Amino acid sequence: MEKARISLYQLFVLILLFELGSAILVPLAIEAKQDSWLAILFGMAGGLFLFWIHYRLFLYYPELTPPEYMQKLLGKIAGTLLASSYIILFMYIAARVLRDFGEMLLTFAYLETPLFMVNALLMLVIIYAVSKGIEVVARTGELFFVSIYLLAITGFILIVFSGLIDLNNLKPILEEGIFPVVKVFYTQTLFFPFGEAIVFSMIFPYVTKRKSVIKVGLFAIGLSGINLAITMAINIGVLGVDLAARSQFPLLSTIQSIQVAEFLERLDVFFMIATVISIYFKVSIYFYAAVASTAVIFRIKEPSKLSYPMGMIVLFMSVTIASSYAEHLKEGLEFVTRYLHPFFLIIFPLLLLGIAFLKNRKKSNPPTN
Repeated sequence: MEKARISLYQLFVLILLFELGSAILVPLAIEAKQDSWLAILFGMAGGLFLFWIHYRLFLYYPELTPPEYMQKLLGKIAGTLLASSYIILFMYIAARVLRDFGEMLLTFAYLETPLFMVNALLMLVIIYAVSKGIEVVARTGELFFVSIYLLAITGFILIVFSGLIDLNNLKPILEEGIFPVVKVFYTQTLFFPFGEAIVFSMIFPYVTKRKSVIKVGLFAIGLSGINLAITMAINIGVLGVDLAARSQFPLLSTIQSIQVAEFLERLDVFFMIATVISIYFKVSIYFYAAVASTAVIFRIKEPSKLSYPMGMIVLFMSVTIASSYAEHLKEGLEFVTRYLHPFFLIIFPLLLLGIAFLKNRKKSNPPTN
């Protein structure tokens, strides 16, 4: 485990930027139609519970990283196999998010540029940052956090003053009852993006005030959920359900609709800056978790040496996991959320927590200061 310390504020920033990540790109929970914002809030509530599970595991083993306490709970062989599976998952999801980034830029501005080149530019920056440690990533987050919110507030004000929002597009609420919202919740928003906060269990041991991790984490996930719900409500209010569902990047379409005083328009750069920043942090944190976990399992004293070879693997995965963006999205909905996420984000953490409870039921929680 590297010698690093990050503050509660840095943890808050990283969680918030991570949760926004690629979620602001796609038509999140659009299967719930005009109630997508409600499905996102349901997912946020479930994400808070999943975050609590990871925090409880951290309380049992505050000085250990997840690969270490997996080995302690399941035994050397089973624990190593499970930790290795999480490494593969983290690298795979990092590659998927990187693919989202590349497809967005190709659609937005670089129509003739090869996907590999676009992804490589961001991945090289991520490799360099991760090789320097989690403190560098956290400090970078502090620098960009204010910029993200200034862009978001400015964009929201411009959309309101443009008179683009039609509240009738959000009506009627629960037209088909609560079941479609619940279905989207347990098949999508519970896992993406809120359940993905499992990756921060690799960062908990580096936080300075460990007792406050749960408060900061829950607040960050809650705020990100509200932000995403508002974003999707605005997208549907501006575009309508049908157009938002057909759009690859509904937020981009919404921002392209802005026109104030017949001269302030085509503010696509707002969207591009926000998504590049948020996706950079999502890929960085996933990639850091994969690198740090690998270093723990194989007892490598200098994790930075793993950054470059593992980074190249993520880069090549990002361009080979699907032949088209449509196939990439279909794979995410039909394979990742259906088969991978339920096991790795819910079942395995609950299993580990149950074993930890049984093994420590006669002990008090260790101090976390």
